[in-house]
Amino acid sequence: MQLTKHWAAHLDDYAIDLAWSPDGTQLAAASSAGPVSLFAAADGQKRHELPGHTEGTNCLAWLSSAALATGGQDGAVKFWDASAGQHTATAPLGRDWVEHLAWVPSPALSSEPSALGSPYLLAAAGKTLTALRPDATVAHTFKPAARTITALAAPRQGGCVAAAHFGGVQLWDTDDFLLQKEFPYANGIQSLVWSPDQRWLVSGNQDPSVHLWIPEKDIELHMSGYETKVKYLSYDHTSRWLATSGGRDCCVWDCSGEGPEGREPSMLPHEAPICAVAFQNTHGLLATAGQDGVVQIWSPERPKPLRATVKMPAAATKLVWSPDDRSLAIGSAKGVVYVLKCES
Repeated sequence: MQLTKHWAAHLDDYAIDLAWSPDGTQLAAASSAGPVSLFAAADGQKRHELPGHTEGTNCLAWLSSAALATGGQDGAVKFWDASAGQHTATAPLGRDWVEHLAWVPSPALSSEPSALGSPYLLAAAGKTLTALRPDATVAHTFKPAARTITALAAPRQGGCVAAAHFGGVQLWDTDDFLLQKEFPYANGIQSLVWSPDQRWLVSGNQDPSVHLWIPEKDIELHMSGYETKVKYLSYDHTSRWLATSGGRDCCVWDCSGEGPEGREPSMLPHEAPICAVAFQNTHGLLATAGQDGVVQIWSPERPKPLRATVKMPAAATKLVWSPDDRSLAIGSAKGVVYVLKCES
């Protein structure tokens, strides 16, 4: 396997977020200074530069290949027509930074499966989670969390969203906006992820550890022994493999059957602490990045030997596979975006 440079582009600051459009034709890259660049996937040409948020952009979320939402340090969510490169609407949410965004399907308006209303954008700012319609109107404001929301995770199938804060996780129903469950956790939570089959809800923690819940069965597992707080998590498309940061090794747990408790994880080594992990969308490869700029590709079922490696000029801030899994986008701390081709 080979990783070859396809194209590179410069931002005006640290690449704080990256996201491929659903059809894979565009890559959105948010600079921490505020602007959001839309690049053509084929050749890296800049199609549009959106002004983003003047005090700094924090996060991106595509609704469709023509509609993009951004959250910023100005306490607002902005909606954009990505085809025209134009701003369409703004939802001001207060003084707190908007740090987490997630689109979820809206409930059916009738018994017919095709009778779905518009999706909701969930936006977390401070202690408050808000459900927004695509026209920026507020569909619902959830009861504030006890502390600042530090992570947000919505399963692909929709129906619920998990919101973490220091002290636990709240699981909200996104059809009727009712609180389903609360999962106490007596420490800070850095990251959240659902397994694709929606069986496992996993948190990466400050203590440092990884905690797993099976919400349907009220089962909990706890995996400790990490060197540092666990900020990055990723599941493979089969829901079997869970990749976690938390030191110089990427730790990969086998979540099949009864889960990882009692099993030895695979340890995928780097020379420097892990700063990003990302499984492919529908294939089995895992990308990991170290703070020394090294990006590596692995097969969890055969973790050794390493499948591919490349040395980048700066540490990665984000790893994102294209929808077809043929390209890997890398955001860097020096404000450069790289797109690599993954070839057998």
